[in-house]
Amino acid sequence: MKIKEIIESGIMETYVMGIATEQEIEQVLTLRKEFPEFEQELNKLEYDMEVLAHGMAVPPPPGVLEKIEHEVHEIQLSAQKLEKFSEQEHTTNHESAKKDRYIEVESESSHMRIHKAWRWVFAAVFVLGKIFLGFAIYFYLANKQAQEQILELKTEIKRSVPFR
Repeated sequence: MKIKEIIESGIMETYVMGIATEQEIEQVLTLRKEFPEFEQELNKLEYDMEVLAHGMAVPPPPGVLEKIEHEVHEIQLSAQKLEKFSEQEHTTNHESAKKDRYIEVESESSHMRIHKAWRWVFAAVFVLGKIFLGFAIYFYLANKQAQEQILELKTEIKRSVPFR
C-alpha cells in the first residue's frame, strides 16, 4: 500500500524529467533497488516519456547534417594544414621563427587601431549623424514657429470676428 502512494506522489515524474532534488534522487534510487514494482513503473514512465519526446520532436531542416559534416571536414583540413605549416617552419627557420613567433598582447596605448577603410566609414557615419542632427533641430524649430504662427492667427481671427 505504501509503495502505491509513493508511485502516485509524483516523485518518479520529477526524477524522469530531471528536476528532482538530491533527496528525491536518492529516494528513487533506493526505492528502485528495494521494490521491483517501483522499478517496473519507473521503466514504464521513462519509456512513455521517450515516446512522447519522439512524437513531439521537430526534425531539422534538410541539409543540416551535410553542412555540419562539411564544417567539421573544413576544420580538420585547416588544422592539418596548420600542423604541416608549423612543422615546415620549425624545421627550416628555427631561430628566425622564435623571433617572429611572439605577439605583443598588452599595449601602452589606449587607442584602438582599425583598418583604413573602416576609418572612412566611421567618418562618414559621424558626418551624416551631424547633418541629420542639424536637420532635426531645423525642422523642430520650424515646427515650433509654425505652431506659434497658427496660434497667433487663431487669436487674430477670434478678435476680428464679432460675437453673434
